[in-house]
Amino acid sequence: MSVSMAASALLQRSLSRTLFGNTGSKLTTPTFLLSHLSSINTRQLSTTAISISRLPAQIGRANFLRASVGVPMRNRGSRILVNHIPTGAFRRSMSLSASVEGASSGSPRRTVDAPIVGYWTLFCASMVFGIIVWGGLTRLTESGLSIVEWAPISGAKLPTSDEQWESEFEKYKQFPEYHKVHIGITLDDFKKIYFMEWFHRNIGRLFGVVYLLPAAYFVSKGMVTRAGVAKIGGLGLLLLGQGVMGWYMVSSGLEKELGERPDAVPRVSQYRLTSHLSLAYLLYAGLSMYGWNVFRANRLAKGRISNPEALRALLTKPAIVSYRRKIAAATLLVGVTCMSGAMVAGLDAGLIYNEFPTMGLGLTPPLNELWNSFFARGDPSAMWRNLTENPATVQLEHRILAMTTFFTLSALWWKGRRLPLPRGARVVLHTMYGVAWLQVALGISTLVNFVPIAYASAHQANSVLLLASALGLLHTLRPLKLAKKI
Repeated sequence: MSVSMAASALLQRSLSRTLFGNTGSKLTTPTFLLSHLSSINTRQLSTTAISISRLPAQIGRANFLRASVGVPMRNRGSRILVNHIPTGAFRRSMSLSASVEGASSGSPRRTVDAPIVGYWTLFCASMVFGIIVWGGLTRLTESGLSIVEWAPISGAKLPTSDEQWESEFEKYKQFPEYHKVHIGITLDDFKKIYFMEWFHRNIGRLFGVVYLLPAAYFVSKGMVTRAGVAKIGGLGLLLLGQGVMGWYMVSSGLEKELGERPDAVPRVSQYRLTSHLSLAYLLYAGLSMYGWNVFRANRLAKGRISNPEALRALLTKPAIVSYRRKIAAATLLVGVTCMSGAMVAGLDAGLIYNEFPTMGLGLTPPLNELWNSFFARGDPSAMWRNLTENPATVQLEHRILAMTTFFTLSALWWKGRRLPLPRGARVVLHTMYGVAWLQVALGISTLVNFVPIAYASAHQANSVLLLASALGLLHTLRPLKLAKKI
């Protein structure tokens, strides 16, 4: 046997062992490689590039080929080229690593989002929580109308010189709030309310950067599934709508008509305020659920959920499915109650009937006060405006919704204690019930103390936590989508 034939035979055996294993199988090097290798002489073995692009499907596409002494490599799509393989080193050892995700037709489709995407979305959700809380403080301090222009880019800079501050102050004096609410306010006082609104807007600007730049990076790097790309896009549109609605809300409080009407109070429309807050809550809920789902999918795919089949069987039991639907309805009720609270804030309805559980001499105000023709503005068919514009009616609606929500959550907590819920769901259930009690206590304290800023801000912040705990319980009860481990 010639040296060339001996070398070829040795190379064939090495490839067979490497590509197919050496466990007694009769698999040998494919014929297309045999015919090619038989023509290679000893000198060519060190310089010839060996194509292994057509390996059998059962071994997948090789991602890299490496000799024990280090081999220069080039990866061109489905062809892996190995250059200048030393004959001795190749004879001693050669290894091939096959990618479980590889395919000759191209890169595989991602089945779960990268874990970092979950961390990012939850961080964004925490930023939204902070923006909601600071926005509430801005409203409570009557600072929201202090910046009378919408300058998304140039407005990011805080005035620094005395001339700039005087210019902003003079602009503010042209609008009704200065003449009816902050009468005779000094420049130093104006700087305080201006900073509150400026900081609120800049948190929003910062959030836009924190959301959009990582989103573009994750999508461009293929770290997000196709469904994830759609979700990120949808949340991005929601973010854009939130910013536009914010200015649309502020503009309603800058209308000149509010200064011309003696009975008008310069404040933003309660409808626009509620819409603005609703978008913030939706954004928070969407980001939170997305992040939790990413973590759960990765834990499941990586085998970090013990006995997922049994857990799925538990979560698909009729009793658990029915309970989850009730939790979903209760979560929606929590959201509606939060929005009714925004209507109360928009009308300053918390500054009347500051007792509980009564409202004046009874549980409710007199009917002629709740259903007054004054709010119909002379149109008998518009009496429905009492539901959204009469402060007494709006406060009563919020009380009814709040207590209905509390008793609903209490009943679900009592029922959930007797169901075979997973441990995580049980912890979240107790947390939700505790937060519900705290929310009621904060709401009553805010009302009877004539809406102090600290209590009112805590009441709003806790409403977000109540929504988060309800969403968390809903998430833990969602059936698993079993998939192949990665």
